[in-house]
Amino acid sequence: MTEEEPRERQRARFERLAHVVAEPLHRYLLRRTSADTVDDILAEAMLVLWRRIDDVPGLGEAPGSPPDPDDVLPWCYGVARGCLANARRADGRRLRLVERLIRVQEQQPAGGGDHSDLHAALAALGALDREVVRLWAWEGLAPRQIAEATGLTSNAASIRLHRAKKKIAAHLVGKHDEPSGHKRDEGRSGQ
Repeated sequence: MTEEEPRERQRARFERLAHVVAEPLHRYLLRRTSADTVDDILAEAMLVLWRRIDDVPGLGEAPGSPPDPDDVLPWCYGVARGCLANARRADGRRLRLVERLIRVQEQQPAGGGDHSDLHAALAALGALDREVVRLWAWEGLAPRQIAEATGLTSNAASIRLHRAKKKIAAHLVGKHDEPSGHKRDEGRSGQ
């Protein structure tokens, strides 16, 4: 017996099972959740059935004969029920995250100021420098911790942070010191 034969048998068993349970599971899920999520949950349930094909009660080894729906469906309904519960928990987590983001957005002062200059200064940095600054400013990490998070040495993280802060400061000072529409040295001779 080759290594491929057990896989072919497993695939054949799954196909026989899927042929019997796919439509009843689809109807089961359709009665319990919205139509736009049924296919995703059914796909997840079928994946679980594939992974646990040896655990399905009533699914014999006899090649070619379909399993008796009365033997396999109750267990498969249990799998679909578990996948549905997982999907509902995931939806709940997403909803709570959206609500939390909305609350944070509402708590920001209405006239909180325009931060477009700061965002532009951040955007002018390289990706790694931008991440170093964000880890320092937003997450409150020290250079040693930033090094651990980014894979840099502690010294390299400190240097990058120092240089990035200087670039941001220069960008912000430059924006606020120059009169709009004028560049430094504009109209001056080189004398």
